[in-house]
Amino acid sequence: MSSGFTEDDMRRALGLSETPGSPPTSHVTPPAPANKVKPEARVVGKSKPRSPKLRVTLLVSKEFEGDTVEFIHDADTLSQFDAEQDAKKLAKKEKYRFFEVVSIKPIG
Repeated sequence: MSSGFTEDDMRRALGLSETPGSPPTSHVTPPAPANKVKPEARVVGKSKPRSPKLRVTLLVSKEFEGDTVEFIHDADTLSQFDAEQDAKKLAKKEKYRFFEVVSIKPIG
C-alpha cells in the first residue's frame, strides 16, 4: 500500500512546504490594473414579489348618452376606491367625460 514517498516528499511535490535544501518557490501575482471596476452586486434566486393589482373596466364616452368605449386600467393597489379614481383620472386625460364602472377585479 505504500507508494514509497514520505510525507515531506509529497509536501514538496505539491509545493506546500519548503525545506532548507530546496530553493524557495516564488509565487508571482499579476499586477493589478490601475482602474479596477467593482462588479455589480447581484441577487441570485430571489425575485421581487409582484405587487397586487386590480383591473378596472369602465364604459366611457365623450358625449352624454353617446357611443361608449370600454376602458381598461390595471392599478397597482388593493384599494378599489383608489383603483377606480386612477382609472377615471386616466380616462379624463384622454378627453372622456362620462364614466360607468363595469367591474373591478383582482388580477394576478
